[in-house]
Amino acid sequence: MEKIIVTGGAGFIGSHTVDALITEGHEVVVVDRRMPADDYLNKAVLYEQIDIAHRRKVEKVFKIHKPEYVIHCAAEARIQRSIDNPVGTFDSNCKGTLNVLLAARNHGVKRVVYSASSSAYGNKITLPLSEWMDSKPLNPYALHKYFGEELCRIFAEIYGLETVSLRYFNVYGPRQLLEGPYSTVIPIFLDCLKRGLPMPIVPDGGQARDFTYVADVVCANILAMRSENVGKGEVINIGFGKSHTIYDLKKMIGGTDWPWIYIEPRKGEIRETRADIMKAKELLGWEPKISLKKGIEILKQ
Repeated sequence: MEKIIVTGGAGFIGSHTVDALITEGHEVVVVDRRMPADDYLNKAVLYEQIDIAHRRKVEKVFKIHKPEYVIHCAAEARIQRSIDNPVGTFDSNCKGTLNVLLAARNHGVKRVVYSASSSAYGNKITLPLSEWMDSKPLNPYALHKYFGEELCRIFAEIYGLETVSLRYFNVYGPRQLLEGPYSTVIPIFLDCLKRGLPMPIVPDGGQARDFTYVADVVCANILAMRSENVGKGEVINIGFGKSHTIYDLKKMIGGTDWPWIYIEPRKGEIRETRADIMKAKELLGWEPKISLKKGIEILKQ
């Protein structure tokens, strides 16, 4: 049984990762500035309620628990939030990641798996998006996540701390944020379906995304923690490998005749994403299993 710290383990992806690790029999410590919602509070986990932006508190937690691995999911997520609050999100996403890496280096952690983001690519004419392409972030959040990748690479090269960065593509699934201005499209559309409301779409509805079900992402996290093929600061795409337009998503959830309304576009949004997942297959032995259609069916249950 291995001891693992999951930062951001009270959040969407982190809590699912925690549950999977507990099921496998690992000892898990969650580091998060909030406690998880009661409906997915895992009672087998020790929760350390701290903000990773506070270096001394992070160091203390690592010193006490001495984890073998770290899955670093903690972040101030969402593009719009980073535009509205660039200072606070920088502290969490950049300073916080530095603090986690320093503590991991200082306390003998074997490997850090970092939750990166496909938003680091920016707008690209050529698809699918491959790891060899240059990064050109369009917003503070994307820049923060790219900065974290580079920190991980440098810590692997200079300090010998094993790291690997997983660029997630539009993760969705149970426990995803619905309330507030930073909610994402799938929970919004499902809520509109439940309440009989028109679905909000940014003109022209042709924006396309590579949607990845959260259970597939959790599998990638755990494989990246174990794989003998990574640890040198690699960046690896984690997506389904197929994109769907927002209008097609509307039809998939509500049907062809379900009404919609047009809303103002958000700043810093990418037109289309689609992942090249060959590197994940080769280095991690990972492939996604749950299609968007199947994922929507699960969420409708």
